[in-house]
Amino acid sequence: MSRADAGGVLVLVATPIGNLGDLAPRAVDELARAGTIVCEDTRRTGRLLAHAGVRDARLLAVHEHNEASQVPVVLARLAAGERVAVVTDAGTPGVSDPGERLVRAAIDAGHRVEVVPGPSAAIAALVVSGLPTGRFCVEGFLPRTGPERTARLSALAGEERTTVLFEAPHRLDRTLADLATACGADRRVVIARELTKLYEDVWRGTLGDALAVEADHGPRGEHVIVLEGAAPAAPPTDDDVEAAVQTELAAGASARDAAAAVAAALGVPRRRAYAVATRLRRRD
Repeated sequence: MSRADAGGVLVLVATPIGNLGDLAPRAVDELARAGTIVCEDTRRTGRLLAHAGVRDARLLAVHEHNEASQVPVVLARLAAGERVAVVTDAGTPGVSDPGERLVRAAIDAGHRVEVVPGPSAAIAALVVSGLPTGRFCVEGFLPRTGPERTARLSALAGEERTTVLFEAPHRLDRTLADLATACGADRRVVIARELTKLYEDVWRGTLGDALAVEADHGPRGEHVIVLEGAAPAAPPTDDDVEAAVQTELAAGASARDAAAAVAAALGVPRRRAYAVATRLRRRD
């Protein structure tokens, strides 16, 4: 089969996160069909291709350090009519891995983008966690230091959806400690490592217990952390609404403006806040 198709197509191909038996037949077909295979590590992808029996593939290394500079190269190959496959070291491209920028650039240039779905560490960890899966978000890797990390941890403390994070083994202890400080030691957490591999391990407990357990396990591969969502905030009481309205009125707001501000801040109906505001105005 020709290694180039008429009309360039970018194809995102999911690859195993550990167990090579999870490589789908369609993924193998797409990798064999591609004119170029974009990958993070040519050696690692080369081993995968050898396992799949794909020979003479043209590999192009695109990783976090060169993705921006390699986008024009990929676009040129798409413009020439190539079918370009994109893989990462493991899992689905574009989720906390290179690929997102390529997809956006290909779409903006008018090229077709397809996907061969398959393994995803985030989804695998989520579904075995035992935590709610109806609403979830993927946080990916937290910033390593600075105010951005602090802000993201603060946001996670109030996030009501189950959250999936990734972390390297040598930074896991610190991240668990920071999560416990931000979210509370009683927040449930699941730590998954070596997913789909021989020594797959899924630990379930609380953030308060997690550090001691992790010290016993020791580092081994990238970890997936699944964090329980925060409990829904209690609805504001009448006293809460009255105190908030009183603060607005004391600052010089009209009853109408005070009601609007309190309704936005507390998530209560404006008419409820306005009724309180007019009552307080009459009392004064």
